[in-house]
Amino acid sequence: MRAVKSQDTRPEMAVRRAVRALGVHYRLHRKDLPGKPDLAFIGRRKAVFVHGCFWHGHDCARGSRVPKTNRDYWLGKVSRNRARDEKTRAAYKEMGWEILTIWECETRSPDLKDRLAAFLDIVRA
Repeated sequence: MRAVKSQDTRPEMAVRRAVRALGVHYRLHRKDLPGKPDLAFIGRRKAVFVHGCFWHGHDCARGSRVPKTNRDYWLGKVSRNRARDEKTRAAYKEMGWEILTIWECETRSPDLKDRLAAFLDIVRA
């Protein structure tokens, strides 16, 4: 478990490259915001979370997989992560912020830049 990182993961770096290509500046892992978003756009009042499919229980093939050993622990762990994500989402809604959740499997999609541009209200030529 020591090798599992929470920051600077490959999916997060892919999203950061896409945002940088759009020419938008962001802040990383702001501790003063709920859930420490991966990317925070303070002036725009928007935040981006990059979730690992396994860790946050996505409905893709990787996220719906449950390890065979210690099954009860992993089911509880993922459900606690999902509950924490919902609390974080509610906190941002209460603050008047918009959030975008990008799943690990979506970072390989060719329309990632378009999705980020639409979320950040950037007109692309």
